Amino acid sequence: MADKRKYVIPGDVITSGPFRPEQNVVLEGNNIISTSVGISEIYEDSVKVIPLTGKYIPKINDLVIGKVISHTSLSWELDVNSCYVGFLPAQDVFGRDFSTHADELSSKLKTGDLVAARIANFDRTRDPLITISDRDLGKIDDGILVKISPSKVPRLIGKKGSMIQMIEMGTNAAITIGQNGWVVISCETEEGLSKAKKAVEMVNEKAHIANLTDLIKEMLDGKDES
Repeated sequence: MADKRKYVIPGDVITSGPFRPEQNVVLEGNNIISTSVGISEIYEDSVKVIPLTGKYIPKINDLVIGKVISHTSLSWELDVNSCYVGFLPAQDVFGRDFSTHADELSSKLKTGDLVAARIANFDRTRDPLITISDRDLGKIDDGILVKISPSKVPRLIGKKGSMIQMIEMGTNAAITIGQNGWVVISCETEEGLSKAKKAVEMVNEKAHIANLTDLIKEMLDGKDES
């Protein structure tokens, strides 16, 4: 059988033969062809494409924020807002002399924990390998998670970091931006936290507006209405 999951674009032939075309695919002659950008899935006798709109496509070295969804004795699996699951090996956390018997994975990271990580390796044919072994990476202990579209991340950062610096300075919040569209905001005051969250959400909703910087500056300078 053909590879079960692969990255496809419109016009790609996913497979041929006696399969039933389902979502985002068409049958042309004997070939099943993708009609959208996404991940193709062949399951039993059917073929579909899960569209990637609004989802994050991993790139090596990207900083991402992930949420632990499960673990085996050798690794954790993280939701990174993608069609792919982030794969964090236990060795990355416990060190080279990691032993599956002595070291309990949930003592370090539990289901639901948020983690700042980097994409260490990815080639579209399998789930991305992630690492938390660099400085400033690892479990996120406090803050709230705000989800935005991955395509709006450059706007949130701004030219040379201008937008995010303005939001942080205007609220005294610390903001960690994952390239996957997940943003963690922490702040010592409720008002600062609320304004920073509002600013991040404004960027997500109004990224197309030319005077967005001015709108956000006005909101930050004003008294919090909520």
